[in-house]
Amino acid sequence: MPVRKHCPPPIPVVLLCTLFAAVALPSSLAAYAQPAANATAPLRTITSARQAHDLSSVEAKRAYPIHLQGVVTYFDTDTGTGNGALYIHDASGNIFVKIPGGVIKSLPIGSLVDVQGVSNLGGFAPVVDHARVKLIGKSRLPDYAPLASRTVLFSGGFEGQWIRVEGVVRSVTDSGHLVTIELAMTDGILFATSLREAGADYSALTDATVSIRGNEAPLYNTVGQMIGARVNFPNLSTVRIITPAPRNPFQSPITPIGSLLSWDQVASGHHRVHLRGQVTLQWPGSTLCISDDADAICAQTSQSDRIDIGDVADVVGFVGAENSTTVITSGVFQKVGSGSPVLGYNTTAGQAMLGKLDSHLIEINGRLIGRDFSSSDTTLLLSSGSFIFTAVLPKALTTIRDDTWETGSILRIAGICSVQFDPKLSVRKDGAAVPRSFRVLMRSPADVIVIQQASWFTPLHMAVVLALALCLTLTVLVWVIVLRRRVQVQASLLRDSEERFRHMALHDSLTGLATRLLLHDRLGVALESARRHRNGLAVMMVDVDHFKDINDNFGHQFGDEVLKTTAERLLHAVRREDTVARIGGDEFVVLLSDLTCPEDAEQIAGEIVQSLALPISASGMPVQVSVSVGICTSTDAELDPDALLKNADSALYAAKERGRNRFERFTAETPCELSV
Repeated sequence: MPVRKHCPPPIPVVLLCTLFAAVALPSSLAAYAQPAANATAPLRTITSARQAHDLSSVEAKRAYPIHLQGVVTYFDTDTGTGNGALYIHDASGNIFVKIPGGVIKSLPIGSLVDVQGVSNLGGFAPVVDHARVKLIGKSRLPDYAPLASRTVLFSGGFEGQWIRVEGVVRSVTDSGHLVTIELAMTDGILFATSLREAGADYSALTDATVSIRGNEAPLYNTVGQMIGARVNFPNLSTVRIITPAPRNPFQSPITPIGSLLSWDQVASGHHRVHLRGQVTLQWPGSTLCISDDADAICAQTSQSDRIDIGDVADVVGFVGAENSTTVITSGVFQKVGSGSPVLGYNTTAGQAMLGKLDSHLIEINGRLIGRDFSSSDTTLLLSSGSFIFTAVLPKALTTIRDDTWETGSILRIAGICSVQFDPKLSVRKDGAAVPRSFRVLMRSPADVIVIQQASWFTPLHMAVVLALALCLTLTVLVWVIVLRRRVQVQASLLRDSEERFRHMALHDSLTGLATRLLLHDRLGVALESARRHRNGLAVMMVDVDHFKDINDNFGHQFGDEVLKTTAERLLHAVRREDTVARIGGDEFVVLLSDLTCPEDAEQIAGEIVQSLALPISASGMPVQVSVSVGICTSTDAELDPDALLKNADSALYAAKERGRNRFERFTAETPCELSV
């Protein structure tokens, strides 16, 4: 290959280059000697957990390089969110290390590790992100852990740090992967979680006074705000039993029901109590009610062992106050003998509203005015005088068709009187609980006895009777006038009753929202208006995420509060002319009519998801609740109501499949059926 010869530039060019270098070189050297004013200095390397943890939100997002060594105080290879959980402790403090789920299969607690990564802002506080973790040796967990109260933990004072908490174990929940301990501290309830150890007996911790060392872990919402706290402890080695639980709580002294939470007993309220009484109601796996010689109480229990009404049972559990009513939580029971039949108090609605028969077995008469078809249980609506109350029977205990009870019939209902109190009004009074309403908890269909069938008198029958009376004689004209006036009064009462029944049929009794019947009527009107004015509309299907878990963990009373709060926030998020309906237990539908831009529906859906992500208080503890939303829009008004609802439902299941707490809009690619 020939070699290309280098040709020197012409002499004039060389002279020009030499002259330019002589002029430009000094200024260039000066520029390099002094850094430019806008040059960014390199970020320092962070070498301690405290330095990384104390970064501000803005600084944490700058991705400071982090290189530190510390002891593993908590590790979970996969938290179920796609990420693992790792807490590292060094001489300065603790820091959370974010790792992809399943990448590190095992990391013994107490190991000494080398961690390299960058800073970032986690769900609430700074974390180590994009971490590379290397095992370099063995060490041990920190000996010292400051004692922390629930109040300080909930204020973020020990965020992510190695701390110690003390309290009485209320319950232990084994979910297979994790074990959750409900800890009653002096200032409230705190939950502590740990990876389940094979062969470990956690049940022995119930009612024990314990000290737990672990890392504080914040609870936060979707916008990075702290709404609570919990403790992640590595294993049972960091749980110290201060006072062991009784070996057999059924052998402890029996406490009279009437003395619970009284002046003489309130100091011992942190520990389980032992009660004895006749069984007056059992909803297996949910509720057991007992009564002694003078008082009665209901216990929340997951125990499903069958026990007969009238049997004598021992109940052990923790005393609490729910809606101003004394209840037993985390209850367990055992049969100690057979008893005689239990007789209920024959009472009226006015007497029940006094609150003195709360948790007692009662018998009460009422006229059946309707049913709550939105409830998953059999719920009868009855009236007695000026009072309206409900009678509830779980579907699992319904052995006959509940449509055999005709509207208008007078029924005798037997069951447990459950009074709901008004805490706001009680505060304004002298502190005594003020009843707001009551319901009857039935035990079986046999608790409903028809005293009088629905009357055959109707406006048509009354008109026939009036016509016959007018034809009989003119001599009773005065009587006919009086009778006519009575008929007018009766007709007015019937119209008022019909209007009330119609309103109850078209509106949900719990939330006041429209029912499925009213929704279909308004959806048809909206479609007709869309065709006439050539604009669009949207249908949103809204579902509360993990609503069954909320009922199971916090009770149906809190579940009802979640549904009412969801309804209020949905109404606040939409326009006055839009329709919000409840069509099932935790299923809601939002109808957006006169929609000019389909993107407006997505904006409203986003506001709904964000507003419903705000926590709801349960027993003084914020509980995170979220919803999933499915959207179906129509600009050509060609879809029928069923198709709109079906497409919105498909989009809802797509939102659930993709992680919940979000919304999805129906498209042609949205699958019709998804497993959630």
